[in-house]
Amino acid sequence: MTKHSSRTEVIVIGGGYAGVLAANRLTSRDDVAVTLVNPRSTFVERVRLHQLVAGSDDAVVEYKDVLSEQVKLVVDTATGIDRQARTVSLADGGTLGYDHLIYAVGSGSGAPQVPGADRFAYPIATLEEAERLREAVAAAPASAALTVVGGGATGIETAAELAEAGRSVTLVCGGQLGAYLHANGRRFVAKRLAALGVTVLNGPGTKAASVTADAVHLADGREVRGHLTIWAAGFGIPDLAARSGLSTDETGRLLTDETLTSIDDDRIVAAGDAAAPSGRSFRMGCQSASQLGPQAADAVLRRIEGRRPEAAGVDFQGLCVSLGRGAGIFQFSRKDDTAIRFYIGGRTGARVKETVVSHTVKQFSAEARKAGARALKAKGDARQPSVEAMPAQVS
Repeated sequence: MTKHSSRTEVIVIGGGYAGVLAANRLTSRDDVAVTLVNPRSTFVERVRLHQLVAGSDDAVVEYKDVLSEQVKLVVDTATGIDRQARTVSLADGGTLGYDHLIYAVGSGSGAPQVPGADRFAYPIATLEEAERLREAVAAAPASAALTVVGGGATGIETAAELAEAGRSVTLVCGGQLGAYLHANGRRFVAKRLAALGVTVLNGPGTKAASVTADAVHLADGREVRGHLTIWAAGFGIPDLAARSGLSTDETGRLLTDETLTSIDDDRIVAAGDAAAPSGRSFRMGCQSASQLGPQAADAVLRRIEGRRPEAAGVDFQGLCVSLGRGAGIFQFSRKDDTAIRFYIGGRTGARVKETVVSHTVKQFSAEARKAGARALKAKGDARQPSVEAMPAQVS
């Protein structure tokens, strides 16, 4: 077991958007030793995985470019958390000791409940899945029909990227196309997809009922035949917290109070997709993770200083969706994450999306060079704090 005696040991589990920002921010104190545990040796830009599939980006950044030199990177998978011993077990058989822990495991592909999807469909939520899918797309004949299941941002972006590359694509929405979008933005997206040649199937009967080797069977009885089925219909949360005896919601997110602190243990703080403050999670994605990561770090730093953490929040600005390399949309929203009628589309929308994605990595680099460089967002998410209503914590 690794543990220093003279410094406060903080382990961050997960090297995604929330985890990297949390780890960097923790280095603002010289008496804090920070260890980041992540199964990969590179940072994954998940918002670019659809580009990886189509071959326009590799979707990875070296950790040396986004992670502080003061953070120790352990390339391994956390397999368990022992709250009594304050240790994290690793897949290689080792253990790491901690004084405080930030749980930022993120999300991945959810276990498909549709018969055949786990056997015949290609998920796209992780780097390894996207790389496997890229190989399958490259091996498919140029004229092969591809089916994308999922009408959210990931499905839309993947369908558009492949269609722009000359592929024949059908998008099975399983309900409404771009359900998050305002009707104005939804119409724009539909028009762009049509221009790219994407066949969009939306409405109540378009939920996938089963998947076979060469077809997706819909709830209304229709059959969508294709050479390849791509699964972009939802995300799942790793079960590390549940397996470690920590309280989680029904999807596996760590249950916390409004300060992101575990309801079971005040030495464990959650951030990003795997956090469920008061049982009500934020929308999954880079935008919320990038705001919650620094706030999780500040919660730990305040506890180290003997102060109570502040309630966390996310100030949503909207949603960026790329529609191939030539177009995109930025859908504006209220701070509570409700879409409004205004959006930026077309080539300008594509430039906005690229600027946001590139700027995120630059912000990581700035935080790596100087902890605290990233200002925390205002608490504008319109959620009602309920710290007092949560179960008592233990030290």
